[in-house]
Amino acid sequence: MYETTNAHAPLIQRLARDFGATWVDETSVADWTAGGGDSVVLLAGDPVRFPEGVDVAAILPELMKAFPNRFRLAVVPRDNEDGVAQRYGSQRWPTLLFFRDGQYVTAIAGMKDWDVYLQGVDAALRMPSSYPPTIGIPVVNASRSADSDGGCH
Repeated sequence: MYETTNAHAPLIQRLARDFGATWVDETSVADWTAGGGDSVVLLAGDPVRFPEGVDVAAILPELMKAFPNRFRLAVVPRDNEDGVAQRYGSQRWPTLLFFRDGQYVTAIAGMKDWDVYLQGVDAALRMPSSYPPTIGIPVVNASRSADSDGGCH
């Protein structure tokens, strides 16, 4: 796992220090999420450009209380967020990435009202795994041949 001594916002540091969050980076996130069960990875973003990231870090302990023992938590250091974001198709900060047994499930981007977070986390903890938005091949109708009506588009 990633060890950090870099300066991070106090509320983000607190997640690791007081609430058991693990520091992960683009090389360790897949192994960490494969550790079993549901897991959540925080991409907080630059606190100057995206102050909402600190707000999300402040409410994560409350979400952990609302869903006791339902998910493990990891935090990505700022200098590694771009790599993790690209890997899982995140384009907005802050973002909570949800995984189950190492498989991507979904993401919740931005700061939300409490009720919206509760509904979103509840849904994420119940939905099946899926593919990150950056992975996939466009689906082509199998009944349509490559030489009819415009090729393979």
